[in-house]
Amino acid sequence: MSKRFRECDLNQPFLLPPSLQEWLPEDHLARFIADVMQELDLAPIYAEYERKDGRGLSAYHPLMLARVLLYGYCIGVTSSRKIEEATYHDVAVRYLAANQHPDHDTIAAFRQQHLQVLAGLFVQALRLCQKAGLVKLGNVAIDGTKIKANASTRRSVGYKKLVEREEYWRNLVADLLRKAQQTDDEEDRRFGPGQPADAVPEELAQAKQRLERIRQAKAELEREAQEELKAIEQEFQPYAPGRPRKDQQQKRTPQQAIQRHKNARRYRRAQEKAKQPSRQYNFVDPDSRVLKDIGTKTFVQGYNAQAAVDSYAQVIVAAEVTQEVIDRKQLVPMVKSVCATTGQRPATITADAGYWDTDSLNDEALAHIEVLVPPDSTFQPPEDLSANAPRNEEATRMREVLARPQEKAKYDVRKTTAEPAFGQIKETRGIRRFRLRGLVRVQAEWKLICATHNLLKLFRHRTRPGKPTSRRRRRCSQTQFKELLRNPAIKRHRRGRSRLSRHHRGW
Repeated sequence: MSKRFRECDLNQPFLLPPSLQEWLPEDHLARFIADVMQELDLAPIYAEYERKDGRGLSAYHPLMLARVLLYGYCIGVTSSRKIEEATYHDVAVRYLAANQHPDHDTIAAFRQQHLQVLAGLFVQALRLCQKAGLVKLGNVAIDGTKIKANASTRRSVGYKKLVEREEYWRNLVADLLRKAQQTDDEEDRRFGPGQPADAVPEELAQAKQRLERIRQAKAELEREAQEELKAIEQEFQPYAPGRPRKDQQQKRTPQQAIQRHKNARRYRRAQEKAKQPSRQYNFVDPDSRVLKDIGTKTFVQGYNAQAAVDSYAQVIVAAEVTQEVIDRKQLVPMVKSVCATTGQRPATITADAGYWDTDSLNDEALAHIEVLVPPDSTFQPPEDLSANAPRNEEATRMREVLARPQEKAKYDVRKTTAEPAFGQIKETRGIRRFRLRGLVRVQAEWKLICATHNLLKLFRHRTRPGKPTSRRRRRCSQTQFKELLRNPAIKRHRRGRSRLSRHHRGW
């Protein structure tokens, strides 16, 4: 008895033309990207094509290239070569590309030419999330993460090393010029004076280029150190030499004296940097910085990517990139960015101790907003504070505010808001390095990454059956959950877990 099998001949022709709509299931992410692209505005990209004369071969459709790029960033494929390969072997990418195969040069050029328009999709995607009810702005967490640049730390050179290399290449250029002059004089004696050669020897040209590049790097480090010194001089005026007169003497409070002492130390450090800059210069991506990654305890060549995440559905409501090594001065710019992108003011802003700055907390941009930023990395009683802990009025007030159960519960939500968003970007999607170079381009790429993060949130919201926030409304903070476990009325299972743990665990 023979078994009947379905036909699987690879050479069997289709009786009817195949349809792209039959390639993917109805709830696939690629179908969602294709649908949502109809709601996004790509008019600036079309306007660029209208300015051309129309000669040459027909260009690939901007809608198709934008679809492929957005889907690539959604699944963590950001390389133009990998996206080109995916148009052949990935059914979803082939579906979005309409069975076309643009080469990697076309994909990379499209991203470079229209990068600012693609970055503007962040605000458009955020507006779609707001319409879907995924943004409440009740509690917004601000945090930063270190993302590697498209460069290596091995190409970073300090100022002292630049001085040594400049001396080496200057002597080499002088030696090559001397040898070239000797060769010219010898040829003139043997064959007579002739026309001077126009072409510069290749070895001499390369040495001159390297010397010029090193001089530019030195000049940039010196200029940056001088600008930092001038900025600090505007805030801090050193004492004039000699003893001040009685009418010039001012009585300062202890807090003012401490602040002046800190400013004096900053001023001295800035003076030392002006003489010999301490920052390293990277020849591949000069805008990048050597940063310490707290997670891996290593130094990386990268950027400090900032994000403000709404606690309701972990939607990113603001995204910026800075070259600053620490987050101290980023609180006010991020709050302004949240207000600009959402058009509203958040009720509560939470950030970790790295954002603590007394001047920033007193800024007018934070008026009518509850700001919860601890002055210490760990919650400690006043008698156990370290010697370097801030002790001004604002720090004392913030410690008292965070000691209350209600405010502390709001601050605890920060752990389950910003950090999971970074984890989804860096761990789940594997985006740990920028593809582009330069601060302006990196800022645009970061917004594109955050835009795809929000689109993924919107995709899961639309495909999830029923109300997606019903379970989240039942969740509580870790502190509240522990208080529930102490209640003797709560019965426990044989494994020792509470019946409420299934619904109330929120970390």
